[in-house]
Amino acid sequence: MNELHNLRKPRERELVARHLLAHQEEIPGLIANRDWERLVCLAEFIANDVPRELAATDPALYRTLRSQVTELHIKGFGALNLEALRKLAAESVAP
Repeated sequence: MNELHNLRKPRERELVARHLLAHQEEIPGLIANRDWERLVCLAEFIANDVPRELAATDPALYRTLRSQVTELHIKGFGALNLEALRKLAAESVAP
């Protein structure tokens, strides 16, 4: 059902988070569908913030991501509780 089940690689998690930042309209659907793992990816990215080194290496990407994170907070999704989401994700894969 969830093709991203058990995302392990940091790059995969980052790509999921960046996709959700760019397509924030998908977040309510993930909550409704209880797709905790993708929400964990997003919450982790927000908690770690946009890598500051991007400001020097890719200023346009840095500005875009900062803007998307700010928009996410304005919409209220910045309140996603990472620890609670991790617990829900773990429970959803447990036998």
